[in-house]
Amino acid sequence: MKVNMKKPEKKICTKNRLPSRQIHMDFHTAEWIPAVGERFDSDNFAGTLARAGVNSVTLFARCHHGYLYYDSKRFPERVHPTLVHRNMLVEQIEACRKRGIRTPIYLTVQLDELTAREHPEWLAMDRTGRIIENKPYEAGFGHLLAVNSPYFDFLKEIVNDLFTSVPVVDGLFFDIVIPLDDSSKWTRSQMMERGLDPSDDYERCRFGRTVIEEFTSAMTAHVRSFSRDCSLFYNSGHISCHHRRMLDCYSHFEIESQGSGPWGYIHFPVTARYVRTLGKEFLGMTGKFHSMWGDFHSFKPQASLEYECFRMLAVGAKCSIGDQLHPSGEICPVTYDLIGRIYNSIAEKEPWCYPSSPVAEIGVLHPEDGIYDDETPKAGVSTVFNFPPEMSGIVRMLQEGAHQFDLIDREADFSKYKLLILPDSIPATGSFAARLDAYVADGGKLIASFESGLDSGKNDFLVKSLGIRKTGDGPVFEDGDKKPARGRWFFNNNYTDYVIPSGEIGKNLPETEHVMYLRGLDIEASSGAKVLLTAIESYFDRDWRHYCSHLQTPSTGKSGRPAAVRNGNAIYFCHPLARIYAFNSPLWCRQLLWNAIELLIGPPVVSHTGPHNLLVTYNEQPQENRNVLHLLYYIPERRGEKLEIVEETVPIGGFTVTVREDRPVVSVRGVPQKTAMAFNQHNGAVQIPIERMQGHQMIELVF
Repeated sequence: MKVNMKKPEKKICTKNRLPSRQIHMDFHTAEWIPAVGERFDSDNFAGTLARAGVNSVTLFARCHHGYLYYDSKRFPERVHPTLVHRNMLVEQIEACRKRGIRTPIYLTVQLDELTAREHPEWLAMDRTGRIIENKPYEAGFGHLLAVNSPYFDFLKEIVNDLFTSVPVVDGLFFDIVIPLDDSSKWTRSQMMERGLDPSDDYERCRFGRTVIEEFTSAMTAHVRSFSRDCSLFYNSGHISCHHRRMLDCYSHFEIESQGSGPWGYIHFPVTARYVRTLGKEFLGMTGKFHSMWGDFHSFKPQASLEYECFRMLAVGAKCSIGDQLHPSGEICPVTYDLIGRIYNSIAEKEPWCYPSSPVAEIGVLHPEDGIYDDETPKAGVSTVFNFPPEMSGIVRMLQEGAHQFDLIDREADFSKYKLLILPDSIPATGSFAARLDAYVADGGKLIASFESGLDSGKNDFLVKSLGIRKTGDGPVFEDGDKKPARGRWFFNNNYTDYVIPSGEIGKNLPETEHVMYLRGLDIEASSGAKVLLTAIESYFDRDWRHYCSHLQTPSTGKSGRPAAVRNGNAIYFCHPLARIYAFNSPLWCRQLLWNAIELLIGPPVVSHTGPHNLLVTYNEQPQENRNVLHLLYYIPERRGEKLEIVEETVPIGGFTVTVREDRPVVSVRGVPQKTAMAFNQHNGAVQIPIERMQGHQMIELVF
């Protein structure tokens, strides 16, 4: 079956329209639980939310178990079999709207156990023809439905029913809308109709993205036939460069990212710094849970919830906190005491947060860009659970240096940034390479590392402004797949070499050998380019025949190929600096990157003398004639094997923040306290001493 997909009319989202203090109220409730909702009280429900400062709550119409929570006209048999308040959703909506609380509605998409049982022919299959599901005796949701099957028509009927049965639909949150590697009969027939080979793994995975693009476009058009104004979001647990193709289908973005869950604390900043370049409002979504969704009767420490919400403010995001309503329907007052402490604080901070835009002088090309692209295919699908390590490595290095940056894709406006960074694995095409070379020729600065700038076959560099040429593939991993060893992690650091930092590129580092844990690329410098670092060879590559001590072979002291090259406005590192930092965080890799940035664009727009785990962002509010600094000092700890946590905040002080600013600064205040702060402005730099802060502090600079 081929669904006739019609692209919806472009809809512009009004700036600063998205509510800023949201709750995502899960209600996945099994049929085996009796008397669902028997203790639900609409006034208590809405009143508790209002007292906690909540201004929007996403409510459930249909859950992963497949049940409805309203008095359905079209599907009465799908209303939860033990639901006491048969129109519970409507009662929730009416009580919340009386208190000015917005009520978007949740609908599950690819997970629906009831539908999976009734229509197994709609289920997705793996390449062996087996249904994609959990193991037979494993508890949990595990059947994924194919949205390019007749299931799509069923979903449209659900939407029809919702608009008919519910008086107000402020918005729709479609959950589990994920590209699948599907080999069902629906995918096979549709691919063959389009002249594609479903047995080709690459083609099939790329078609999985096409299916989701067409589904979101068609569903958006369907929803818009009922409402031109309701908000729309399709959740896949991660937002990547793939979403740019579907911008017209989204009114806004929601970044599901619970630091204590499988996302970890690095996922949100990686994703937010990209999403904020797409021109739509967005929010971060964490949870009140100790771990993640469905962790009933657990509570995140206040410091963790503060950190996760306050850093949303720091990057321009609105806030959403996930909760799960107890099957009884009774809302937990302890949960909303906790959330209220956070949200009432955020309400005071909001005037200095929304609307605002980031001051970003560096654009980092997104390592996910190009996955299943016609010109630059990459292997694998990036997800929240498996995105390229260089993403986290480059973000951590830049954040720890207080650099102000965005993650961007190849369609971004490069001229907005003083410097572009291509971390480790950004392939080039003819047109992309030409844009980069033109950017550099026009005065822009460029840093690239490892295989970035190579053609998609990794044969040679298409970005000529780097001033380098590939000379070979380097050593081969002989005990494995006979592929090049460069850039690969080995437990014993089998293929390492070394660099001796010196000169400006070696600033703040001792002039001695420093190990580079992942083997770099073999290159040579072009005529006129300057070699900044030289790779120092080890005695031999470690293998079963030759080894020395427990880990890598030591340095011979003999110089080998170039390790860092400067060609005018461009600097190239042959080692995968970001990937190395993601794996084991050597400070010298971070310092080499910082030094390269300073060589090209001078001191950063914001710097400080405080600890490197102080998170600093700098946003502008031109309508208020001011800029706002956000300083956050929270330390996530890996207390358990499975998760990180922030249990307490620690006061710090005695350091200085410096902002490069040529405009005369009239006043500096700590906000929202509105406390005047001492500052000194001289030669285009504003120095602000920080005597003491704890947790999150905003600083307003008025011009």
